[in-house]
Amino acid sequence: MSPLDSAPLDVLDAYRTCEFVTLGKDGTPLVWPTAVRRRPDGTLLLSTSLAFAQKALNIRRDGRVALLFSDPTGSGLHQPPEIFVGGRAECPDEIRTGPQGAEDYWRMLFERQPHSRAYVSLPLRRMMAWYYLRLLITVTPEQVIVREPPEPVAGRLAERIAEPPRPNTLPGAVQLARHSTAVLAARDDSGAPVLARTRPVPADGGFEIRVPEDCTAAPGPASLLVHRHDERLNHMHNALVRGELRRDGSTWLLVPERVVEPMGTGRPTDAWRVLRRTNRATARYLERRGLPRPPVQWNEFRDLVTELKRR
Repeated sequence: MSPLDSAPLDVLDAYRTCEFVTLGKDGTPLVWPTAVRRRPDGTLLLSTSLAFAQKALNIRRDGRVALLFSDPTGSGLHQPPEIFVGGRAECPDEIRTGPQGAEDYWRMLFERQPHSRAYVSLPLRRMMAWYYLRLLITVTPEQVIVREPPEPVAGRLAERIAEPPRPNTLPGAVQLARHSTAVLAARDDSGAPVLARTRPVPADGGFEIRVPEDCTAAPGPASLLVHRHDERLNHMHNALVRGELRRDGSTWLLVPERVVEPMGTGRPTDAWRVLRRTNRATARYLERRGLPRPPVQWNEFRDLVTELKRR
C-alpha cells in the first residue's frame, strides 16, 4: 500500500503541473511549478535541468519535500480537489542525456507540451541542449491530504479582494495582484515543508493569508508562488515572493523580503536573457564538478516524438 492510494489517482494524473517545494540552505521553503509522473510503485518522478539544479542541491542536503496539485489548467477537470503530498526525495548526481529510464515521463511532456517537440529539431538543438541535460528526482510519499476546492470568500475579505488595487510598495505586490490565488510554502513545527493554495490580501506590512486547518504551518521562513500556463503548457510565467510568515492570533501575515522571477517579467527580450542564463548555469554546474559537457542523445528523443506523431 502506498499513501497515494488514499488520493483520487485519476485526478492527480490529470493535473498538468504541481507545485514542488524543497528547503533552501537557510531553511526557506522554495516552491516552483513542475511536471510529475506517477510510477506504478507509488513513487513520483520529477526532473530538473542542470540550469535549474538548485532543487537537486536542496534535496541532497535535506530530502524533505512536498507537492501540491492545485492548478487544473489544461486538465479538463472542473473544480477538482487539491492534493497535498508530503514525503522524501532522492536525486542522484547522474546526468541523464537521453530518455532512458524516464521514457513515460518524456512521452508525457511531449504530449502535454507540444511546442517542446520542436526543441529536438536541428535548428533548435544547439540553443536548447541545456533543456535535455537532466537530473531525475524520485519522491516517496509519506503523507497525503485531499482538500476540496477553495470556497468562495465572503464578508470583509471578499470586499477587500474586490477593492480596486491601490499603490503598494511591498515586494511582490505587483506580481501577486495579477493572480486571484497563490501557493503558500511554509514549514511545520518539525521543519518539514507544507503547501496550501490561498488568497493573499495586501495588509499593513505584508500579505494577509488564510491557512487551511489541515495545513500545519508554523511561523518562520516562507514564500508565496504565483504561476500560470495555458492549456498546452505554453506561455509560462512564475514569480516567488520570499519572506517570513508571522501569526497574530488567528491572523497570518507573510512579510515579503524579495521577489524571484526566473523566467523574466514578460518583456520580449526576456527569452534571450533566459537562454543566456540557462546555458551559463549549465556550464557552471559541469565546471564545478570537472565534467565535460555531455552530448544529448537527440536520436532517442526524436524517436519518442515520432512515436507520438504516429499515434
